[in-house]
Amino acid sequence: MSIKIIADSLSDIPAQLVQEYDIEIVPLTIIFEDGEYKDRVDLSVDEFYQKLTTSSTLPRTSQITPAEFEAVFRKYLDEGREILYIGASSKASGTYQSSVIARSMLESDKIHTFDTMALSSGIGMLVIEAAKMAKEGKTVNEILEKLETMKEKIDHIFTVDTLEYLQKGGRLSATKAAIGTILNIKPILTVEDGLVKPLDQVRGKKKVLDKMIDIAKKRGEDFTDKTVMISHANNIEIAEKLKEVVQNELNPKEIIIGEIGAGVGTHAGPGTAAIFYLR
Repeated sequence: MSIKIIADSLSDIPAQLVQEYDIEIVPLTIIFEDGEYKDRVDLSVDEFYQKLTTSSTLPRTSQITPAEFEAVFRKYLDEGREILYIGASSKASGTYQSSVIARSMLESDKIHTFDTMALSSGIGMLVIEAAKMAKEGKTVNEILEKLETMKEKIDHIFTVDTLEYLQKGGRLSATKAAIGTILNIKPILTVEDGLVKPLDQVRGKKKVLDKMIDIAKKRGEDFTDKTVMISHANNIEIAEKLKEVVQNELNPKEIIIGEIGAGVGTHAGPGTAAIFYLR
């Protein structure tokens, strides 16, 4: 019985890898004033940021419902497949809980769900590894064992270009956002225990990438056998610059560039840049 790897659009996996490893991506719903859109289905990443920057109000992201998961899971059960859904942090999104409800509705021991406690390409790294292992013929238990080990080591280091979207989304007070903007403060954030947490801050855009690399060196140590994922929110220039610095300073085995989609982009805003790796 072959294993079907399923993720959701919060995982921000580059399209070519989704295709290469035959990963099923279940889209979240993005709600703008003019209607609802399925993430990366009705609305590309570029179109999303275009609408985000011109919209008078912040869009809402709607979690995937148990019924949507049930339909996807049922399709692969009917094909005789074993299912492994790898989801975003249950502390940051209700989508993972929807998958658990769908699994209990179907009452099948062929459905497995995994809470990454990660976001964006932090999830993506785990999904890609699972898909590689499934392709190699590994069992679900072998894959889950590997994911448990990786989950503890996934590191997120990211910065936002503007504090506007953190403030609009209620993650930063208007006063702090105003002071930060005046002083040109760039926060450096991470994910700890499934939630976004502040890590450091610098003054000025020029210093922020160097600081991110310094943090990665301390937390990641030797990168020679590691994959680094770089993600950007509608800013390929900063991603390419970050790639150059990562290559020169960390010299990892592999660098993958991806885009931050609507799930994270709604709250972080355009210009956000992030690096992900295993500690």
